[in-house]
Amino acid sequence: MENPVEGKGACLIAGCGYTGTRLARRLLGTGPLLALVRGATSAAALLGEGIPAAAMDLDRKAPPPLLDLPKDLASVVYLAPPAGVGTEDLRLARFLVALGSARPQAFVYVSTTGVYGDTRGATVDEASPVAPQEDRSKQRWDAERRVVGWCGERGVRSVILRVPAIYGPHRLPLDRLRRGEPVLRDEDSGPGNRIHVDDLAAACAAALGRPVSGVFNVTDGAPESMAAFTMRVANLAGLPAPRRVSWAEAQSVLSPGILSFLRESRLVTSRRSLELGWTPRYWNPEDGIRASLVEMGWNPSSAGR
Repeated sequence: MENPVEGKGACLIAGCGYTGTRLARRLLGTGPLLALVRGATSAAALLGEGIPAAAMDLDRKAPPPLLDLPKDLASVVYLAPPAGVGTEDLRLARFLVALGSARPQAFVYVSTTGVYGDTRGATVDEASPVAPQEDRSKQRWDAERRVVGWCGERGVRSVILRVPAIYGPHRLPLDRLRRGEPVLRDEDSGPGNRIHVDDLAAACAAALGRPVSGVFNVTDGAPESMAAFTMRVANLAGLPAPRRVSWAEAQSVLSPGILSFLRESRLVTSRRSLELGWTPRYWNPEDGIRASLVEMGWNPSSAGR
């Protein structure tokens, strides 16, 4: 297989968790690879799959040691979420320090469409203004600027992938459905945007393989409310449909995390995805849900019929 990374050399995947592992599997055999995780247990699990891995805790207050990087480092994909409170991503800041004088050819940072803030359902694309409202989105915006600045100082090509909610195998609301948790009714919901984890991994690989730079929105292009998506999952999984509640009732029955997510509404589109040479395989969320259930050992073919 042809090396998908621009030029030749090793790829470092920092924060090699749910999405990173699937990206690493995709890149295995195409060139040198190193996955960076927080703990030894996670590193051992990756090594068990044949994925070269190392552990490093970037949340220590002390300055991190310099990373033992491959001499032929060509690219970095950073997937670790911000940690802690505030509006700065200090975990990323420590990672950039740990890179020392490294000068890869490309740096791909996976951000969030949350940096656009709440547009009350209006459309946003890569040219839309940034207006993060939640601290987690402000941390991501801080990280974007750190990455662009670091890359600019070193002449490194930088790519920012802004990503909505990620779903896939073991990332479906099955437990919430089993517990009978309600969902916000459609009339109180704005559009939600999603991406299947394998499509995101493909977008990361595309960003490594093409000489592109700047911001790209990565979404399946099929926005629908959380309630509509959850209903699809229930139907295909053969589980009872969730009860729908008003916004007023939701304040007392939904978790703070879900309420925070629901407070913001926007319709995410991309004007630049063709530059990546990327289109989502699972542009129909029902196909993505079905494939996810199959991978988890479910039989969705007869569910909901």
